[in-house]
Amino acid sequence: MNVVAVVMGGGQGRRLQPLTRDRAKPAVPIAGKYRLVDIPISNCINSQIRKIFLLTQFNSVSLHQHIQATYRFDQFHWGFVRILAAQQTPGNVLWYQGTAHAVRQNLQYFMEVDPDLILILSGDQLFRADFRKMIAHHVETGADITICTKPVSRNDAADLGIMRVDGQGRITHFVEKPGDTERLTELRAPMYEEERYLASMGIYIFNPAVLEKLLEVDKSDFGHDIIPAAISRHKVFSYVFEGYWKDIGTIRAFWEANLALTDVVPEFTFYDAKAPIYTHMRYLPPSKINCCDLNRCLLSEGCIISGHRILRSIVGIRAVVGEGSVIEHSVIMGADYYETEKGNVPPGAPPIGIGRDCFIRNAIIDKNARIGDGAYVTPEGKEDGTVTDLYSVRDGIIVIPKNAIIPPGTRL
Repeated sequence: MNVVAVVMGGGQGRRLQPLTRDRAKPAVPIAGKYRLVDIPISNCINSQIRKIFLLTQFNSVSLHQHIQATYRFDQFHWGFVRILAAQQTPGNVLWYQGTAHAVRQNLQYFMEVDPDLILILSGDQLFRADFRKMIAHHVETGADITICTKPVSRNDAADLGIMRVDGQGRITHFVEKPGDTERLTELRAPMYEEERYLASMGIYIFNPAVLEKLLEVDKSDFGHDIIPAAISRHKVFSYVFEGYWKDIGTIRAFWEANLALTDVVPEFTFYDAKAPIYTHMRYLPPSKINCCDLNRCLLSEGCIISGHRILRSIVGIRAVVGEGSVIEHSVIMGADYYETEKGNVPPGAPPIGIGRDCFIRNAIIDKNARIGDGAYVTPEGKEDGTVTDLYSVRDGIIVIPKNAIIPPGTRL
């Protein structure tokens, strides 16, 4: 079956600022060495779906570079990962106004490869799925549209797209972000003894003709506009996904998802040889540990570690940690280059990485940050929502932006 996948590059990513200040959401690093976009693309490749379009718009340069350096199919293997950047045309002078609008503007390119089905995915979720099972379910039910759903608790359901299904799994009602109201109670999933609700994962399978018809109406978003309108006119079915799934749309969710990877037996693991997550191969040397107590950490390639203690943290590629430094419950993204590779060091700036005798807790340190000796970085005592040139505090996490310079002895 000829299935085309469409990965949505996302909007401005305001809730992930400052991580999305200079990059698109799907380009945000995760687990030390990957990018968020590697998740949906790898799931497609592992599901034998190799015609993949990536729709981009905001801060897309680094995302384009990553895709071009990573996903290159040779002439003996059919398939592609094709980037479709937002563009102005004689028939459209607007940037993407939403998910449905982005798909509508590029539908002609999807249809050129004569797809049997179109699979639409988000570029900022952490999950592992075999889409072949979802496709088989779509065919067996005779669906026009299939929505991948996840059973969630009432606390989580209030801010998600929630649907109710009949005994055959056909969706009869869909409400986007119903809130903790009586309306939400009416949407409770009847197939579970405990209180559960079926939430949309933002993963859809469309029959191409149906998608083409639905997009004739000038609507912006699938969740708010297209799906609710389709339920009464088309066969829209739910495919219930019982595996791990995390929407990484906020700083807190991003931080929690990363730290969860350090658990002894994590819910999501990158150590699955049968369904690997692919990324750009950098050919870095092994990480060097001069002296450090490492406990529940993911340590990426090319690091030089001389710290005192690193506890439940992610340490990204080329990270440098100086003697005596303590890092706890943090995401250290590492660096794009070693100090010796680049000559234009800012005057008086400390070296790239984390200096000596630093203390860092509940933090996200973005790439290429320069943290001087003796710096103290935690969100303690800082008001949520604080934004400065040196740091931001969001959801109880302190974030040091990319390329930031923290002078020696600074207490944040």
